[in-house]
Amino acid sequence: MKTNTKIVNDAFAEIGEHIKTWRRLYKLKASQVAERAGISQGTLHKIESGDHSISTSAFLEVARSLGLLDALTESLDPLNTDLGRARVTESLPKRIR
Repeated sequence: MKTNTKIVNDAFAEIGEHIKTWRRLYKLKASQVAERAGISQGTLHKIESGDHSISTSAFLEVARSLGLLDALTESLDPLNTDLGRARVTESLPKRIR
C-alpha cells in the first residue's frame, strides 16, 4: 500500500480538527455524533485525530450528521469554479487514459 505524502497527512489532520471543532460548536458529545453517523466512537476519534485509515463512507456519514455534507459536496463541484464554468460548453472526454 502506498504511503501518503506529508501534505495529504497534514490535510487529514486539519480536516479531523475541523470535524472536532464543528462537533464542539454544536455542543454534541462524541457518542451522539457517532450514533447519528452509524459508526463507533473509536471510528469518530480516528476521524477527529486525522487517521487516514477510516473509510470514506464513515467520514461522509459524520459530515452528514454535522450538517456539512452539502457544503462538502458543493465545494468539489467543478461548476463552482471559473475553469468548470468556462469549460462547461466544451465536450468533456468520456475517459482519460
